[in-house]
Amino acid sequence: MTSAPAPRAFDVRHVQLARAAFAGIAAVMITFSPDHSAAVGAAVFSGFAIATALVLLLSVWLVYPKGLRWPAAALGAVTLVAGMVAGLAPLRTVTGFFTTVIVWALVSGLIELIAGWQGLRGARTRRQIVPGVDDARPPSPLVPRSEARDAVVVGVVTIVLGIALLFVSPRFSLDYTIDDANATFTLTGIIIGVGVFGGYAAIVAVYLAIAGFSPRGAAEPADVSAVDPADVPAAVTSAEQPTDVPAGQPADEKDPA
Repeated sequence: MTSAPAPRAFDVRHVQLARAAFAGIAAVMITFSPDHSAAVGAAVFSGFAIATALVLLLSVWLVYPKGLRWPAAALGAVTLVAGMVAGLAPLRTVTGFFTTVIVWALVSGLIELIAGWQGLRGARTRRQIVPGVDDARPPSPLVPRSEARDAVVVGVVTIVLGIALLFVSPRFSLDYTIDDANATFTLTGIIIGVGVFGGYAAIVAVYLAIAGFSPRGAAEPADVSAVDPADVPAAVTSAEQPTDVPAGQPADEKDPA
């Protein structure tokens, strides 16, 4: 009989809370910063992306079992590359900020959306099959439904970020005057773009924090492997024995005639 896998020290809840923390830090830095220039926006995005990528890449070994690691690995790799690109000084320009964040948002959002959608469709129920025994064990979902749903939501919100930035012109400039302050200010495309990213970070931080703190049911096995017939409960194997054996006679005893 094979032993049950040991419980992991970290689970999806910890990944969500870590991502929420880094997104919240990025949102606070942008909200309370009086400078929404390309350099500041790229620096905040770079730190957010690299920290998030490290969490995702570590989760490949610490959280997800074999067979469920590709979304975290792909998402972590894409986010790490985007964070490193945004950290390059020559690319901390208006064009560099918009290009990096838009490409990252569309690609990473699509990856997370696909992973979540597959979880909702293909991982609802998948029965473990034992030769000669029909439906010997209850269905074992590959991905918990709540985790798949959270991935879909975050993926959609990330794609919306990329689409929203596509509609912001980097060359946009609008002068406006506040009479009470007796001052004239200029609203530019980069200010709007950095603000949109800050709003996205705030939404993701709140959503993932709620998801991380939400109560969950008992964890179910995530990876489906071949079933050892020795692991089949006795109640199941006994169902294969004939039921018309007279009382007091062993099931495998043959009639001497």
